[in-house]
This record gives sequence, C-alpha cells and structure tokens, in this order.
Amino acid sequence: MTTTGAPRLGLAVNAAQFTLLVVVNALVGGVLGSERTVLPLLADREFGLGAYTAGLTYILAFGVSKAATNFFAGTLSDRYGRKPVLLAGWAVAIPIPAMLIWAPNWGWIVAANVLLGINQGLAWSTTVIMKIDLAGPHRRGLAMGLNEAAGYIAVAATAMATGALAAQYGLRPVPFLLTAAYIALGLGLSAVFVRETRGHARHEAATHTAGPHSGQLSTGQVFALASWREPALSSASQAGMVNNLNDGLAWGLFPILFATAGLSLTQIGALAALYPAVWGLGQLATGPASDRYGRKPFIVAGMLAQAAALALIALADGFAAWAGAAVLLGAGTAAVYPTLLASISDVAHPAWRARAVGVYRLWRDGGFAAGALLAGIVADLAGIRAAIWVVAALTAASGMLAWARMYETHPRLSKDSNTS
Repeated sequence: MTTTGAPRLGLAVNAAQFTLLVVVNALVGGVLGSERTVLPLLADREFGLGAYTAGLTYILAFGVSKAATNFFAGTLSDRYGRKPVLLAGWAVAIPIPAMLIWAPNWGWIVAANVLLGINQGLAWSTTVIMKIDLAGPHRRGLAMGLNEAAGYIAVAATAMATGALAAQYGLRPVPFLLTAAYIALGLGLSAVFVRETRGHARHEAATHTAGPHSGQLSTGQVFALASWREPALSSASQAGMVNNLNDGLAWGLFPILFATAGLSLTQIGALAALYPAVWGLGQLATGPASDRYGRKPFIVAGMLAQAAALALIALADGFAAWAGAAVLLGAGTAAVYPTLLASISDVAHPAWRARAVGVYRLWRDGGFAAGALLAGIVADLAGIRAAIWVVAALTAASGMLAWARMYETHPRLSKDSNTS
C-alpha cells in the first residue's frame, strides 16, 4: 500500500500476498488431485460400476456444480468481496474426506463431488481473480502461469502420492486423509493471512484507459460477450470448454484403460501424475512467454498439441508410449491454460472482469460434464479408445476455430498490430 492508502498494482509490490495466494491455490489443487488416481478404480473395484457412463457420474456431478459455481463466484466476489467467497469455498469442502472414506454406496461419492465442484468453483476462481487484481495489466500471463502451475503441480503430486498410498494401504481410507489435511491448512491460511483485493480492481478501474467495452455492463451483457458475441472472449470460452472436456476424459477413463492393460497401481498413479505435472510446470514458461509473444499462438498450438497427444494415447499400448503421450498432452494444456485466462483479463474491463472470468470458467468447467457424458456414452458403445479418438477430433476442431476467429488480445501486441 502507498502512504495514502491507495492500492498499488504489480507482482513486486504485492509479492507477499501473491505468494500466499499461490500456496492457497496449490492446496485447492491438492484437494482435486486426491481423487484422480483413486476414484476411477474405486468405481470399478469396490462399487462394481461396469458401465463407463455410470462410473463417470462423479465427474459429471463435479463438472456441473463447478461450472455453475464459477459463474456465481465472479458475481459474488464483485458484490461481497473476494475473501468471503474464498472462505466459503473452503468451508464447503470440510465434509468431503469423510464422505469419500465412509461412502456406503456410489451416491455418496457423487454427492461428495458436488461439494468438490462447489469448493473448486469458489476457491480456485477466487484465487484467480485475486491474483489478477494484484498483478495489474502487464504481467497477467506470468501471474496466471504461477497460479495454474501451483494448482496443477499439486494435482500431479497428490495423484502420485495417493496412488502410492493406495498401493500400500488400500483405496480407502488413507489416501483421503491427505485431502483432509489440505482442507484444514487451506482454510486456516485463508482465514488468518489472506487479505481482500477488491480495492485493487476498483483502483485499476478508476484509472483504466477506455477500451472497446464500457465498464457499465450488466451480468447478462457480460455473459453474452463471453459466450458468443465478443470474438476473443467467446473463442477463449469454447477452447476452455474443449480443453476440460479432454481433461474429464483423462481423469475418468485413462486409469481404467491403463488398468485393463495390466499396469500396476503405482504405474497408473505415475501416469495420472505425469500429465498434470508437465501441465503445471510448463505454465511457468508459457504464461510469461504469452506476455512477450502474444496469447493466440499458444492457444492454437496448445489445442492442436492436445489433439495429437490424444491420438497417440488411442494408438499406444504400454507404459513408455503412454508416458510420452502424457508429456505431450501436458505440454499442450500448459500452452493453453494460463493463456486463456490472461486473454480474458486482457479484454474485460476491470469493473466486470471478475464476472467475465466467472463466465469463462462456467463454460470451461462445463467441459468436465460434457466430457463425462460424451466419453462415457462412446466408451460404452464402442470402447475407451473410440472415445479418445472422438475427443481428439473435437480438440483439433477447437484449435482451428480459435485460429480462425480469435484476435490477439495482449494490450501491447494488439496495439502494435493495429498501428502497423
């Protein structure tokens, strides 16, 4: 803060609070990662859900609840402040470990994932918004790279850890004790040390240079811009949705594919971790690189790389080949994930940026639900590999659509393009 009390924008002047939010988001990601190895196997081995569509109901429940919560997270954080929404997200997560540990039937697992979706929608969305508030207009790619890297490195590390714990102690209860620890630590840090950042957004709005969209927009107008009317915002929304559609496929069906090929729990955990590990670490490079070279090249190339990786997974049959494809899938996702968030922040006015992020994340995380339904139905009809091929084709089409419709959004690069 300055001596006059006015908020200051930038990563350096807000380093302590920004770093704390990175840690908090890592804990949010860890809660999500605790399910990625164990739940698909739990569905198959303990609850005997033979149909892929039935087994993927927990991802469907997660995707629907998270998508809807994302939308409200942006609106609520504008109305009531960021910190109360973050605390609400952690509070909702408290029952999740107990529900997963003692679930007597699959309905409990589905209900726990409804709560998980609300937790992720409120807590992850809010840490994104708070970091954008603090970072200011020039280093958003770096800010989002750090945010998403922390979250998905934690997803990867926890997926591997829970795979190892499950191999030694069983699928329940030990792996989910780690979930409980993450929730307790995240809630404590958020309650005691995290500070409100809405004032930073208001300060930026007061000094914002006029752009193509005014600061006085209703939530309905913001929804329309981010969903179909504004080329860059809506292109980001569709690419984000397809990105998470293929992530839902990876979460729900890859462990089963690997298990039917005879891989051990430890190998399955390693593969489940490898993809988000590359995804997480790669964002440390792609986020800041998009600040230098622009958002659009990373979005288009990342979607096409994901499509190629999915095709390789459908063709492969063995740990080494799947590991290579997982690395490519993670690299493609790393190119896309922080860049899409940065592009939304580039275009949206600070006065409605939180709502625009909420609408984008509504569509993006709706991809989990769409992926669970599509992958489950196709897998039941034609097998897991056929489902992977269908999603690979959709991912390639999404990349081509972004190439055709999206414009460069980085403030400096788009200005240079317009004046050249």
